[in-house]
Amino acid sequence: MKKVVLSLALVAMMFVSCKEAAENTEAAATEATEAVEATATEATEAVEAAADTTAAAVEAAVDSTAAAVEEAAH
Repeated sequence: MKKVVLSLALVAMMFVSCKEAAENTEAAATEATEAVEATATEATEAVEAAADTTAAAVEAAVDSTAAAVEEAAH
Protein backbone atom coordinates (compact mmCIF):
# COMPACT_ATOMS: atom_id res chain seq x y z
CA MET A 1 0.00 0.00 0.00
CA LYS A 2 2.87 2.37 0.83
CA LYS A 3 4.39 1.81 -2.60
CA VAL A 4 1.12 2.72 -4.30
CA VAL A 5 0.74 5.89 -2.23
CA LEU A 6 4.35 6.87 -2.83
CA SER A 7 3.98 6.19 -6.54
CA LEU A 8 0.85 8.33 -6.72
CA ALA A 9 2.60 11.10 -4.78
CA LEU A 10 5.53 10.95 -7.18
CA VAL A 11 3.21 11.14 -10.20
CA ALA A 12 1.37 14.09 -8.64
CA MET A 13 4.64 15.91 -7.99
CA MET A 14 5.77 15.36 -11.57
CA PHE A 15 2.43 16.61 -12.88
CA VAL A 16 2.63 19.79 -10.78
CA SER A 17 6.23 20.31 -11.81
CA CYS A 18 5.38 19.98 -15.51
CA LYS A 19 2.41 22.29 -15.11
CA GLU A 20 4.60 24.96 -13.45
CA ALA A 21 7.24 24.56 -16.14
CA ALA A 22 4.62 25.11 -18.83
CA GLU A 23 3.36 28.26 -17.08
CA ASN A 24 6.93 29.57 -16.77
CA THR A 25 7.54 28.87 -20.45
CA GLU A 26 4.40 30.76 -21.43
CA ALA A 27 5.42 33.72 -19.26
CA ALA A 28 8.91 33.75 -20.77
CA ALA A 29 7.48 33.60 -24.29
CA THR A 30 5.16 36.51 -23.52
CA GLU A 31 8.04 38.57 -22.12
CA ALA A 32 10.20 37.77 -25.14
CA THR A 33 7.41 38.77 -27.52
CA GLU A 34 6.93 42.08 -25.72
CA ALA A 35 10.67 42.74 -25.80
CA VAL A 36 10.86 42.02 -29.53
CA GLU A 37 7.89 44.29 -30.22
CA ALA A 38 9.46 47.11 -28.20
CA THR A 39 12.78 46.67 -29.99
CA ALA A 40 11.07 46.67 -33.38
CA THR A 41 9.24 49.89 -32.52
CA GLU A 42 12.46 51.56 -31.38
CA ALA A 43 14.29 50.39 -34.50
CA THR A 44 11.51 51.70 -36.73
CA GLU A 45 11.62 55.08 -35.02
CA ALA A 46 15.41 55.22 -35.37
CA VAL A 47 15.24 54.36 -39.07
CA GLU A 48 12.56 57.00 -39.64
CA ALA A 49 14.67 59.63 -37.86
CA ALA A 50 17.74 58.68 -39.89
CA ALA A 51 15.72 58.83 -43.12
CA ASP A 52 14.41 62.29 -42.24
CA THR A 53 17.92 63.53 -41.46
CA THR A 54 19.28 62.05 -44.67
CA ALA A 55 16.46 63.53 -46.73
CA ALA A 56 17.10 66.97 -45.25
CA ALA A 57 20.83 66.67 -45.98
CA VAL A 58 20.19 65.58 -49.56
CA GLU A 59 17.74 68.45 -50.13
CA ALA A 60 20.29 70.91 -48.75
CA ALA A 61 22.98 69.47 -51.00
CA VAL A 62 20.70 69.69 -54.04
CA ASP A 63 19.83 73.30 -53.27
CA SER A 64 23.49 74.16 -52.76
CA THR A 65 24.49 72.45 -56.00
CA ALA A 66 21.70 74.13 -57.93
CA ALA A 67 22.77 77.53 -56.61
CA ALA A 68 26.38 76.82 -57.54
CA VAL A 69 25.37 75.76 -61.06
CA GLU A 70 23.26 78.90 -61.53
CA GLU A 71 26.07 81.07 -60.30
CA ALA A 72 28.54 79.39 -62.61
CA ALA A 73 26.16 79.77 -65.54
CA HIS A 74 25.92 83.53 -65.10
